[in-house]
Amino acid sequence: MFLITGATGALGRRIVRLLREREIATRAFVRLSSSYAELENRGAEIFIGDFKQDKDIQKACQGVRYIISTHGTGNDAQAIHYRANIELIDCAKEVGVAHFVFISVLGVDRGYEDSTTFKAKREVEKYLQNSGLEYTILRPAGLASSLIPLAEQFRQTGIYLLIGDPKNRTSVVSTDDLAKIAIESVNVADACNKILPIGGPDILTREDIATIFGRIFNREPFLINPPLFLFDSLRGTLGLLNPQTQKGLGTLRVLLANEFFCTPEEIQHVESIFEMKMESLESYIRRNIAV
Repeated sequence: MFLITGATGALGRRIVRLLREREIATRAFVRLSSSYAELENRGAEIFIGDFKQDKDIQKACQGVRYIISTHGTGNDAQAIHYRANIELIDCAKEVGVAHFVFISVLGVDRGYEDSTTFKAKREVEKYLQNSGLEYTILRPAGLASSLIPLAEQFRQTGIYLLIGDPKNRTSVVSTDDLAKIAIESVNVADACNKILPIGGPDILTREDIATIFGRIFNREPFLINPPLFLFDSLRGTLGLLNPQTQKGLGTLRVLLANEFFCTPEEIQHVESIFEMKMESLESYIRRNIAV
């Protein structure tokens, strides 16, 4: 039995689909307010719970052999990104979970003080490493699924909004590839007790993404590129009205200001471990948008 947290998110949903396609017993941890009918129809066991309630986490772990933690939506990094994962790891130890897969983020070890999410994920990584559980920590450079709304908007308008340096590099990973890697990590010896950076096959500048959209939809991109200091000014103004909003924008500021890409050697290493070829961003967008 696999327990998937964040099961209705972009990654979690794909993990559940793939597990059920393989007819593997799957428990999906979901919120009552989320859309989980598809997962139930695929044969997943639905566990409705609240990550802020330890008793829900404890119940969800009963009878589970593998856990894949993908949850992380919301602004409460202390409760969702950190405390819930710590409780999940503790419960995994108590019930004898064989392998714990944690979805972190590339760059989490760089000490970005402006992002409580990055800091929380790094602390969870360290806790998991010292837990005594067998684990795999995956650090994706960025999910291709997060670009689908931007691609849809580009198709309608031809406009691509790019805040900050257009030359900053990324290696966006296919969300389907990451789902496959997460599942197979529990059985691949070279992934056991490892931290693996995960990226797509191409190192792209942020302006390259606009070029890819233009190629897919056969239209010239109109690039709007406001400098980062305008974002900082807006964030500061919002902070005067609501300091919590300013703090919540810290992770976005980190993502806009920095590069997140895997080296060719890191990408080849992952492809070798999992015996697969990583999908390009252009292929992923074409597959998931009717052109």
